[in-house]
Amino acid sequence: MPMPHPSPSPDTIVLRTGLGRRIGALFACLALVGLGLTGVVGLVMLATGTNRGEITPQGIAGMVFMLVLGALGVLFGLPIWTGRRLAVMVDRTGMWLDNGTARQVVPWDVLAGVGIYWSELGKRTKVHTFELCPSGPIDDRDPVLWAAVRDEEPIGPGLPRLRYRLPVPQGKLNEARAALQQYAPAHLWLGEVQRGAGHIGRPDTRRRPNR
Repeated sequence: MPMPHPSPSPDTIVLRTGLGRRIGALFACLALVGLGLTGVVGLVMLATGTNRGEITPQGIAGMVFMLVLGALGVLFGLPIWTGRRLAVMVDRTGMWLDNGTARQVVPWDVLAGVGIYWSELGKRTKVHTFELCPSGPIDDRDPVLWAAVRDEEPIGPGLPRLRYRLPVPQGKLNEARAALQQYAPAHLWLGEVQRGAGHIGRPDTRRRPNR
C-alpha cells in the first residue's frame, strides 16, 4: 500500500500531462458548448413564444442538434479541463501522481514490476502509460491514486491483476524512459508492450478485492 510522503525530492523528474497537445481539443469542445448554448436559447425562445419568424420542423431539429453538440462538448471537454494540472513525477522514492490539488506516491519498494504499455490512437499517434505492479495489496480507495487503479490480466507470471496505470505525456516518452532508468530499480523493469486501442481504460470503480 502506498504510504504518504511529505513531497518529492528536489531532483524529481516532472512529466506534466496537463493540457499540452490537447489544448486544440479543448477549444473545439468550447466551440461545441457555444453551439449548444445557442440551441438552448433558441428552444427557450420557442417555448416562451418570444422567437421571431416562422417556426419550421427543420429549425427545431437544428436547435436540438446544436443542443446535442453542446452536450458532447461538455462530455469530452470536462475531463480535459479537470486534468489540466495533472503531473507524474519520478524520484528515488517512487512514482508520484499529482492531480492538481493533492499528490500521492507509489514507492519502488512496494512494487513487483514496472513496465510501459502503448497503443495506437489513430494512424499517427501512440498512447503510452506506466504500469506499476504491486507486490502486495493496494488501496484502491486512495483519494489520489484510486483513478489510476486498473483490474486486468496480469502483465506476467506471479503478478497481480490490480495495478496502477499512470499516463505518459504525449511527446515525452524518451523523458519517461530516462526517468525510469535513473530511478527505478533495474530488477523491476518489465519492458514495453503493445496493447489494443483504448488500453487506458477506466478506474476499477467496482472496488473488487485485491488479487
